[in-house]
Amino acid sequence: MDKIRKTETEWQLQLSHEAFRVTRQAGTERPFSGELYRVTAAGEYHCICCDSLLFKSGTKFDAGCGWPSFWQEAEPGSIERHRDLSHGMIREEVRCARCDAHLGHVFPDGPEPTGERYCINSVALQFYPE
Repeated sequence: MDKIRKTETEWQLQLSHEAFRVTRQAGTERPFSGELYRVTAAGEYHCICCDSLLFKSGTKFDAGCGWPSFWQEAEPGSIERHRDLSHGMIREEVRCARCDAHLGHVFPDGPEPTGERYCINSVALQFYPE
């Protein structure tokens, strides 16, 4: 998969202010504020920046954390993990493998079968219903 690379100006022209802040500057939206937090419809969740498939609705669950949560990425290799030492914590940041968009973090407290909880910013995703 070829990486998508754009200038900061190109990303700013493509994205909303909030999507740019979250995906290109590793920001976080307020909990319980995202449009996709309560979506329960069947469909796919794609990267807002490059439209890569990231998650499928069958792996979404309500973790009660205020952000859309998933227990597995849609396809192996669609998401990259990076160690995040910001905010005085050790966390695992997740980014889109194709365009390096910051999506959120993954935690080891999710449901089976993976035991993982991908905690993802709504504004980093585009939902396509079935």
